[in-house]
Amino acid sequence: MMPEGQNRLDDETSPYLKAHASNPVDWYPWGPEALAEAQAQDKPILLSIGYSACHWCHVMAHESFEDDAIAALMNEHFINIKVDREERPDLDKIYQLAHQILTQQTGGWPLTMFLDANTLIPFFGGTYFPKRPRYQLPGFGDLLLRISRAHSEQRDELNQQTGKLAELLTALNPTSADPQQLDDPAVLDGAREALANQYDDQNGGFSPAPKFPMPMTTGRLLRHWAYRARAGDHDRVGLDMVMTTLTRMARGGIFDHLGGGFCRYATDARWMVPHFEKMLYDNGLLLSLYADALAVSPDLLFEQAVRDTAGWLIREMQDEAGGYYAAMDADSEGEEGKYYLWRRDEVRKLLSQEEHLVIETLYGLDKPANFEGRWNLHRYDAWPSVVHRLSLERPVADALLASARAKMLDARQQRIRPATDNKVLTSWNGLAIKGMARAGQVLGEQSWIDSAERAADFIRSELWASGRLTASWCNGRSGHPGYLDDHANLIEALLVLLAARWRDSDFEWLLELIDATLEHFYDEEAGGFFFTAHDHEQLIYRPKPTTDDAIPPGNGTMARALIQLGHLLGESRYLDAASATLAFTRSALERHPAAHCTLLDALESFVYEPELVIVRGPVQDAAAWLAKCREGFTPWRQSYLIPYEARAIPSYLPSLVSTETRNRTTAFVCRGLSCSLPIDTLEDLQAAID
Repeated sequence: MMPEGQNRLDDETSPYLKAHASNPVDWYPWGPEALAEAQAQDKPILLSIGYSACHWCHVMAHESFEDDAIAALMNEHFINIKVDREERPDLDKIYQLAHQILTQQTGGWPLTMFLDANTLIPFFGGTYFPKRPRYQLPGFGDLLLRISRAHSEQRDELNQQTGKLAELLTALNPTSADPQQLDDPAVLDGAREALANQYDDQNGGFSPAPKFPMPMTTGRLLRHWAYRARAGDHDRVGLDMVMTTLTRMARGGIFDHLGGGFCRYATDARWMVPHFEKMLYDNGLLLSLYADALAVSPDLLFEQAVRDTAGWLIREMQDEAGGYYAAMDADSEGEEGKYYLWRRDEVRKLLSQEEHLVIETLYGLDKPANFEGRWNLHRYDAWPSVVHRLSLERPVADALLASARAKMLDARQQRIRPATDNKVLTSWNGLAIKGMARAGQVLGEQSWIDSAERAADFIRSELWASGRLTASWCNGRSGHPGYLDDHANLIEALLVLLAARWRDSDFEWLLELIDATLEHFYDEEAGGFFFTAHDHEQLIYRPKPTTDDAIPPGNGTMARALIQLGHLLGESRYLDAASATLAFTRSALERHPAAHCTLLDALESFVYEPELVIVRGPVQDAAAWLAKCREGFTPWRQSYLIPYEARAIPSYLPSLVSTETRNRTTAFVCRGLSCSLPIDTLEDLQAAID
């Protein structure tokens, strides 16, 4: 018996599921009990997938799932299953794809699918449904009755439909690699041109409203520019697309100008008004991207965005034990964005006249309100232009801006904060660890690298056991077997962390992780990696993701990491697995190159000779050598400082070291699978990498 007023979700780890525990809906979590009950009662399954920071998930919950009459219909006619898409991305990927096939429309959250209890294949679906008809959508109560009637009266037709859907899903994964039709430079150049055609030359970005950050897309153009520049062909237009996009985002309302961190997307074309939820994955990816842009050239706007975002992650999103939390909600006090919005008089009362003039001019408080009669902070102009327009000395202006922002942030922190989803997700932590380590490396902030190491140590302590990785942790409880993205993002994070600061424990764990991923996810027959492990629960479809989504596809990240690790270790089997993964995805790359930017990064690394620099010696003495290797943005070059006392090192390094070289700083430059003789002066190292 469930406690009165609760359903079966109260014992779940997910804060999103627990938030629905007091609904009058008789919710089940996904699992054998719910599936067996649906078959026993011959009822269809109503599958609802959402997540904590999702605004429309909250709206549908309030309108329908908290309504006694709607809940009664759901309980009478369906077995109702609630899923947190962040804990079960396998289910989300499958049923989002099924929704797209059924409706010929993109999905989203909340995802509402109706499944046959015996096959678990959906026969109808949608996203948000209002309680009463509006937005050209049926009322949810009426829809429930119609679907229940169809399930009873049109079972044969529905079975035919689900059978066709099952055939389509089965055909999605090819069983062998496709032949190559285009040469590699043509594929890479094709992506460059396709992205240029998508580019918004007025506002930056690669879509009309709503505008998403799309860090994989922007990063692809930056890498393409760098490789072209390496060959002496400077793609200045491509670089301008990158820098304009990053500038508009960092100035825009999608960025939290007081507390740091980027929101998930902007609802308008000018990046002014965000959907206010902040996701860990976006901010991890954007930290890496902005750090790469800062490696191209210094930029105070980019640096401030990186510093504020890293500060926010440590201050508000890192658990005391080390892991990073998943998300901050869009809503507070039942209203989207309320925590972030300002009234003009409120700001005027907080600040001195001089401070107010600076804030008003920089953030547009002298312009019409941009969000329902209030202001979401958005920079309309560059800071140097504002300083010039106000006829202020730069140090004076900087001080006024800093003091005004501090006062506004302090006042904002007195408000009721949006809820934080305090799940620790392995996949998203991998992206954040990578971003913090990369940003700390570029800007020389050791505390950010410390933070990344604490997160990695937490994942190893709480989510790794007996050679297997777990996907999520919350309030002391871990759950759900790790997915491909958990492994791939963590592997790449450890590579970046090792480049920022070598630790034996990270290197040893990296080797265990890469071998576990190959053992449990790799497709030996067709190449590439499945999203779920070979011993995972059998579902209606087993995806092998290749396209860029909100986070990079596991196949692209794994191919990229295997190439790096293959060269770092001189290990051909890793390079062979990367090659087979690229072969498996080849036709997709050729047909839609701009949709596969992460895989194109891997292809580029595979095609063009990489460069590996190993610096050995005392950390303090060797730091200048490492800094020399990292001047500029050189994505083809991996650089590691490995102290001589390190016990866990690539197997070929001892053969490169003599008693004489151990007493001083020494570097080795490797291209392909061959390494130079020891380099013992900084000038010779400069010549070698030039």
